[in-house]
Amino acid sequence: MLAFISTLLIGITVGAIYSLMALSLVLVWRSTRVINFAQAGQAIFSTYVAYEVIQRTGNFILGMAAAVVVGALLGALVEVLLMRTLFKRIHSGAVAAVAPVIATLGLLGVIRASVGLIWGNDGHRFDAPVSTQAFSMGNTVIPFSRFNLLVIATAALVMIVFTVIFQKTSLGLSLRASAFAPEIARLSGIRVGSIRTIGWAFAGATGAVAGVLISPNDSLTPNSLDLLLIFGFVSAVIGGLDSLIGAVVGGLVLGIGKALILAYLGSSLDYPTAFVVLAIVLIVRPGGIFSMKRGRNA
Repeated sequence: MLAFISTLLIGITVGAIYSLMALSLVLVWRSTRVINFAQAGQAIFSTYVAYEVIQRTGNFILGMAAAVVVGALLGALVEVLLMRTLFKRIHSGAVAAVAPVIATLGLLGVIRASVGLIWGNDGHRFDAPVSTQAFSMGNTVIPFSRFNLLVIATAALVMIVFTVIFQKTSLGLSLRASAFAPEIARLSGIRVGSIRTIGWAFAGATGAVAGVLISPNDSLTPNSLDLLLIFGFVSAVIGGLDSLIGAVVGGLVLGIGKALILAYLGSSLDYPTAFVVLAIVLIVRPGGIFSMKRGRNA
């Protein structure tokens, strides 16, 4: 029983990070109907900024704060300089659906190359701010550490902040209106372009938090967040691309599912598990767990 509880805790930790990446993808999808594959590049650049600040100051909190600011600015710049220009030139048709995806994939390559030029392609490391040693109860070791607890708490805080913003503030109302009825929002006096830029900035900041939380005590390279992007995307699809709650639930479902498979069936099935879980959910709910219209208010 203790082993099962430990597995669940590890799954929740990993799932919380997947949820953050899924949130960043959902925030962009809701505002522009684009899957931002460049999110991995934006997150890795922000994480390298955190690494640089931590190396110079020895302060993890300052590093996280710097990553969040840079992530938000980078997200806003991508929307203003790339996506907004692209949408002005391409209005409809198949090209309008494909061009943004190609653009984000191209941007991902550009950011990766830039990171490699600045910091090199060799792996870098920075330590977690708290212990990563497993808790012990007498002679029993629980594979769950203070850092795991910090990850869960940070992810929960981010999710609570977004819930409050979207449900309790005029900014949240403007974000939802701009996503689902942009023309009506414009007629109501909402500056849809600026609101979408804010959505992209939120997404960039959230992706930065995910990147910083998953990187301590691991090798940080220009490609090290690729799997996080894949699992974050799968989580978003599982939950429903229009739902913030769905992103959270999808990440937790995937994280716990992978942890259980890893613990009881072996590591060889770790990667395929994501797509098995995705297939099962989509067979039952083709639009994702929270695909109902009420998910728009989530």
